[in-house]
Amino acid sequence: MNISSIVVQTLPENLDSVINDLKESEVCDYHFHDDKGKIIITIEGENVGEELEKLRIIEAIDNIISADMQMSYSEDELDRHIKVLNNSDAVPKILKGDTTKIDPSTVVYNGDLRKKNIYEFAEQTKA
Repeated sequence: MNISSIVVQTLPENLDSVINDLKESEVCDYHFHDDKGKIIITIEGENVGEELEKLRIIEAIDNIISADMQMSYSEDELDRHIKVLNNSDAVPKILKGDTTKIDPSTVVYNGDLRKKNIYEFAEQTKA
């Protein structure tokens, strides 16, 4: 199950009619609005595709200037990411105290120096 919050923007003079149309659409839950025309709603779906279908319905409502997803929560994605983390070796062996020899010339620097080998960089900076 996915749930996402959406900020809907309309003109202040259209606020009441847009809120009413959102409530009647049955694709979202209305939560809050301000006097400037911002409306907070949430949508739910079995997957991202279903949520996008609902977002398209919302975007098609008369007098809506924009409808943008702000936050999204997915139980399936969270479970999948937790499994990946639990089944991976996220900490390199060298940081765990592994005494396996590493040839320093194979260490690649991935910082601001265009991925130069740290020893090539050291040689170039000697002057």
